[in-house]
Amino acid sequence: MSPSDVPMRTSSKSKSHRRGRRRRDLAPLPERKSISSAPLHLCSPTPHRVVLLPVTSLLFRAPMATRGKKLINDPNGNLMGFGGTDVVTQFIEGLVETYPGLQYLDGFPEVKVVLRSDVKVGTYDKVAVICGGGSGHEPAHGGFVGQGMLTAAVSGDVFTSPPVDSILAAIRAVTGPKGCLLVVTNYTGDRLNFGLAAEEAKSEGYRVEMVIVGDDCALSQNQDIVGRRGLAGTILVNKVAGAAAAAGLPLEEVAEQARHASELVGTMGVALSVCTLPGQGTSDRLGPEQIELGLGIHGEPGTAVTELQPVDVVVTRVLKQILSPETRYVPITRGDRVILLTNGLGATPIMELMIATRKAVRELQLEYGVATDRVYTGSFMTSLDMQGFSISIMKSDTTILQCLDASTKAPCWPAGTSGDRQKPAKIAVPAPPSCAMKSDKVLQQSRELTKQGCILEASIEAGAKEIIRIKDSLNEWDGKVGDGDCGTTMYRGAIAILEDMKKCYPMNDAAETVNEIGATVRRVMGGTTGILYDILCKAAYASLKDTKTVEAKHWANALQASISAISKYGGAREGYRTMLDALIPASRILRERLEAGDDPLDAFIRSSEAALTGAEYTRHMQAQCFVVEREQWNMLDHSVEAAGRSSYIAADKLASAPDPGAMAAAAWYRAAALSLKSMLCRSEP
Repeated sequence: MSPSDVPMRTSSKSKSHRRGRRRRDLAPLPERKSISSAPLHLCSPTPHRVVLLPVTSLLFRAPMATRGKKLINDPNGNLMGFGGTDVVTQFIEGLVETYPGLQYLDGFPEVKVVLRSDVKVGTYDKVAVICGGGSGHEPAHGGFVGQGMLTAAVSGDVFTSPPVDSILAAIRAVTGPKGCLLVVTNYTGDRLNFGLAAEEAKSEGYRVEMVIVGDDCALSQNQDIVGRRGLAGTILVNKVAGAAAAAGLPLEEVAEQARHASELVGTMGVALSVCTLPGQGTSDRLGPEQIELGLGIHGEPGTAVTELQPVDVVVTRVLKQILSPETRYVPITRGDRVILLTNGLGATPIMELMIATRKAVRELQLEYGVATDRVYTGSFMTSLDMQGFSISIMKSDTTILQCLDASTKAPCWPAGTSGDRQKPAKIAVPAPPSCAMKSDKVLQQSRELTKQGCILEASIEAGAKEIIRIKDSLNEWDGKVGDGDCGTTMYRGAIAILEDMKKCYPMNDAAETVNEIGATVRRVMGGTTGILYDILCKAAYASLKDTKTVEAKHWANALQASISAISKYGGAREGYRTMLDALIPASRILRERLEAGDDPLDAFIRSSEAALTGAEYTRHMQAQCFVVEREQWNMLDHSVEAAGRSSYIAADKLASAPDPGAMAAAAWYRAAALSLKSMLCRSEP
């Protein structure tokens, strides 16, 4: 389809393969040779022949040593059975299917324009705001089309400026009597193509203004003739322009507000990896321990490659570049107020972005003396699958704040960020009643320990210190069969127990002390481990609470009650590769030896040996229903079932390490038993 035949779909269904998409008829477009110029500094590799996998596959890989994996179809739209459309076209189709307030111009593949579904051709009674550029930066710019922000967004191919005819089609589709504003990122191709489209539209009688955004602080103010690149600060400029237009301001004022906003914003990025273009190989430009400051959103070289550093150090360096009084990228001084936008570059987890935001807000206040009026964190202008982030700082004023806070239906503008920011309140965590309400009498009693209290205190301390000692070993074992944090989790519990036992454990009351240990681990140990140990302690407490003088047989009953409770609520049994593989053998031997009349101390020592043997034997346990062999999922009827994360681990990996939970239980149990032996031996004449 040529640009001269560009209709726009309506909400009525069609019998074509694009059934259900929205279009309307537009006035015919004159034939024109389009200009498609690459963005400034674009260093795109030479396209490689694409090797197509079977039609059922979602992944296409370039024939290179290191292949980029993408969840796409043929990147160039050559695959039969998928409509013959490229990745950008398919993205737009998915976008308008997701958000009912959007539609697109049906001029694929030349014309790729997303626009508001409530805007009618030639009749829009406000200034239209149009932005665009090469694709690959999603959600920019199609995701920011909506009432109160962009009226239309024009997409080129990946990292390629949109053709003039596409830009003209967008202008004609949404511009009414009040004219349109083109917000253009500062790249050669974008400036040329949008500029030529603007001049052509003016010759057709449209009122058009153009604002160029160059917010990059990695490049010198006067580095070359075209100046600084347009980055994520463009999103803030678009929001200001869209709000001004929605308020009914004339074209000249909308353009002036957008231009004013563009002069107040600076952006600096840092990348951990270089992006991979669809259908091409990955880049080895950055090593595994390297980051690049100022890397462009098309993969253009940055200002410096340095070693990977903590994010706080990186944020400090980025802010220094943006706010340096020597460079004066943005007119911000002490006492000013600012807007902060932390932008993910495509493959950065939201957790890491929030950590960067945390540091940036504090650094702005403490080091630069500026207050942060608004904070936006997320992925706004990306670079395909690049790992990294950029920080944009915009000087705040009343007009800009009003525009940023103005309502919008743009689907990718962050919700819940408007309004004055208050200093985050840190609310004190309510203390558990058992600790908070201890009377002076109870605390005094806990310091005047009976013999039983001394034994209990020494045993708890020994068990906790043993967990601290083997933390790294637990993490190592867990790293082979789980997520590698068992030692760290148990360590947190052990440290907290050592702290709390000095303050609120009534050691002379064994039942209450066990109950307090449960409250401690529940507070500080995350995930399943903390819950299971709390259940263990609650069950032991219930077994002991009516016993005034706790003897060995009572501890044996408490251990059995704890095992039953864990099995009841956790679903595990002996042989499941859990802590029960240590505790069940220990309980069995303890009860047997006590019933046989053995000395209680010897019974505890032998039961602790059984715990350690049982924990070590978990190396030989496999999962019955979830064993993963080297080549396929398999069901082994002769295997022993496993619970927890181990039930999803390959059999050969399970054999390489004991279960860390079982080893932890065996460790504290044996340490407590040995401590008991040591104390009793010292007390003998």
